[in-house]
Amino acid sequence: MSDLLPTSDSLNARGRRSFLGGLGAAAFGCGFAGPLPRLPAQEEEGDAAADQGEKVRELTLEELVTPETRRAIDRGLRWLSTRQERNGSTRGAFGSSGYSGSVGICGLGGLAFMGGGSTPGSGPYGKEVDACADFISRSTDAKGYIAHAGNGVGNMYGHGFATLCLSQVYGMTRKKEVGEALRRAVACILAAQSDEGGWRYQPVKSSADLSVTVCQIMALRAARDAGVNVPDKVREKCIEYVKKSQNVDGSFRYTLQGGHSTFALTAAGLVSLFSAGIYEGKVIESGLQFLKRRQTQVERHYYHYGHYYAVQAMWHAGGKWWNDWYPAIRQELLAAQSDSGAWPEQSYGNEFATAMACIILQMPYDMLPIFAR
Repeated sequence: MSDLLPTSDSLNARGRRSFLGGLGAAAFGCGFAGPLPRLPAQEEEGDAAADQGEKVRELTLEELVTPETRRAIDRGLRWLSTRQERNGSTRGAFGSSGYSGSVGICGLGGLAFMGGGSTPGSGPYGKEVDACADFISRSTDAKGYIAHAGNGVGNMYGHGFATLCLSQVYGMTRKKEVGEALRRAVACILAAQSDEGGWRYQPVKSSADLSVTVCQIMALRAARDAGVNVPDKVREKCIEYVKKSQNVDGSFRYTLQGGHSTFALTAAGLVSLFSAGIYEGKVIESGLQFLKRRQTQVERHYYHYGHYYAVQAMWHAGGKWWNDWYPAIRQELLAAQSDSGAWPEQSYGNEFATAMACIILQMPYDMLPIFAR
């Protein structure tokens, strides 16, 4: 599998967000050709984030993804592949532990396989990627809502992760059936946006919370990159919602009306702002500092979910932020992997945790457009 993975030299040649600006845009055939513009800082303060991101030599791929890490990733992906259903109505979904038949976990599994270098129909897990896309497409109803019939945990979280996976597959294959499902899924998200600018658990226009909202923002961003139309007014409205969700200490809260502020919510909020081209300013600096202060105090119930977003935030921040962050979470995950290759997770199941852990560890590979710098 190692011949599929990038080297430090190939990553340096590609540059920031180069997949979207070069190969990706050509392959996708979309109008969103080129990197997102770097928006001006919202405040004159907060330049420390830029300083840490730009004035430090970043660790190379070989320094980040050690041989031990590559072996852990390979073991995790191998275990995950054994948990994929081969027959029946849940064909392509994952296992019996946790949320069996979840479209969201299926989407995360597909992202994990693609993040390791496999593409639809090609590579060590090409068949598994195809199976993920097929299950998600089959689970997309006429209105675009993605949820497996009979699965009681279907909601807009699952819809968002499933849509994100479909967008990556569609961008690589241009398969008609995948594109049709993706467009319906995007239409469902657009129709459910609240007046506040966010989304809630169900595919209807109602209230909003930050966690579900960021999941939809990333799905829309990925779909737009793949050539699906997402109106600018939708993007502007949801990013404004995220900005309004930040507290004075840099953290992000659950709803505009209040609620808890957590490591996971703050990481998710930052990633959505980075995805919108906002890289500097007090909003970014204070959020990164909050994550740094809470690095060893991640909410146990949201450990993998929180670190899934945190590693993306630090990847985009770059420099010292990234140099300090990735080795720390890498060592935590290496220590937590079981002998089977899985990462244990009582709340949402081992398939969920293993997919998340593989995505986190593979971030330096820079394989997926949605995670590209």
